[in-house]
Amino acid sequence: MHQGYAAMFLILIKREMLANLMEFRFFVAMIATLVLVVANTVVLIKDYERRLISYNSAVKQHHEKVSGVKVYSELDGNLLVDRPPNPLSTFNAGLDRRIGNAIAVRHALVPTLWDIESHSADNPFLNLFSSVDIVLIFQVILSLLALLFAHDAIAGEREAGTLRLTMTNRVSRPVILLAKYTSAMACLILPVIISLLLVLILFAMSESVLLRGDDCIRIGGILLTTIIYLSVFYLMGLLISVITRRTATAVTLAMVIWSSLVLIYPSLSVFMVNRLWQESSRLEAAYREIQQIWEQFEKEQMDYLKNDGIEGENTNFNVSGAGSSGTLNLFYSPTLQYFKPEYRNWTQIKEDSEPLISYLKAYFQFSEPRRIRAAERTWLVRQATLNQVYVQKANLARNLMRLSPAAMYDLATEAWAGTDYSGISHFITAVRQYRQTLINYFHDKAAFRSRQWFASDKGEVNWGDFPQFSYHPVDVFTGCKSASGDMICLLLINFVLFMITFLIFVRQEV
Repeated sequence: MHQGYAAMFLILIKREMLANLMEFRFFVAMIATLVLVVANTVVLIKDYERRLISYNSAVKQHHEKVSGVKVYSELDGNLLVDRPPNPLSTFNAGLDRRIGNAIAVRHALVPTLWDIESHSADNPFLNLFSSVDIVLIFQVILSLLALLFAHDAIAGEREAGTLRLTMTNRVSRPVILLAKYTSAMACLILPVIISLLLVLILFAMSESVLLRGDDCIRIGGILLTTIIYLSVFYLMGLLISVITRRTATAVTLAMVIWSSLVLIYPSLSVFMVNRLWQESSRLEAAYREIQQIWEQFEKEQMDYLKNDGIEGENTNFNVSGAGSSGTLNLFYSPTLQYFKPEYRNWTQIKEDSEPLISYLKAYFQFSEPRRIRAAERTWLVRQATLNQVYVQKANLARNLMRLSPAAMYDLATEAWAGTDYSGISHFITAVRQYRQTLINYFHDKAAFRSRQWFASDKGEVNWGDFPQFSYHPVDVFTGCKSASGDMICLLLINFVLFMITFLIFVRQEV
């Protein structure tokens, strides 16, 4: 008996696969997917090469900029670190191109997402032409193909009378459903695998795209997520095919569901969150709080200057000499900007000012650690504001979008590719850690109380042992953990859809 069911199951799979592969819609979707994937991958590889050239040029330029700094204080604003482009952004661009790629490291500013800058070589208009990635092609075209495969799987055979004929061979209804599902998924997976193989061939032909050891696991995760996602849409179509009696009704309902879940709802949810979320009051409150922090710092400076034993309250202590001076913005964001202390580099100090140098050293020894503490207090406010104004807003939009399987698929593959928010925040965390390394370096060198903090007349700073910034992208296990929630939800949707389809189909009349 079991052998008979197995033989009939294989016969049904072969029949369904042959029918699907011979369909004109499969041929069109297959060709369209491959052409779009190949053409878009070529564009995205060129875009990646351009961004990689921009990154290497920026790293070299920023290194040369630091090597030309002669005093410690002038390092503020001249030390920038860069985020390399992610080669897996070809699969899902995510935030990799939308967020900047350079941050200035300053002892008087703890960096946040607000402080990321873009390389001058980056062209936002060129990014518009490379905004379509491989995941988007799968998300739109193959999900539509999955519904088209499924909408007439039962309704079409019922309408033509072949379903009743099939069941006269004593084939159980679960076997029929399972055979249709297995054969259709095999056909849907075929263009996905061929597309990914073509992408890997194009990667191999490019000298710039170098995949890391765990990138193969990430690509495997994207492939697995794609299969689960396509299964959701096929089962949706199969359920529609079971509950409808006519193929015209089934295809109409399938198109309405597809356009709603893939095209309309994700954009609508983001639009509604942007319209309803108010942020101006929180930004104003944060500005006032930050202003109070720096006013307190200025008060401590003034109190120190009043009791330093030198007449007046000039932070230069009437020291005179030749050199350069400038103003450096140490707190910047699109909406919050306040504190702008001065830095100086005296290349020569007059002899009559030499007795005042000790007072100037003592002043910087007093002020700079307090400036660092004020910056860290400012960071707490800025980070909390960032979370409340933007991160929570983005999380709300993401959670609303998760009512659509298409959005869950996009978010999961974004996590696999490492182009999600956690990948960007990982870079910012690395920059904050490097800033602390820089501060420790200043303390080890006693830089705040040294003459070389503000003057190079007795010798320039030797940067031979200066700590270098190193950045390693987020590991694959973190990406897997971030993607697992959406993948589990997609699996649960698969299970629920299959069970509903099965329960309805086994009880209805053919």
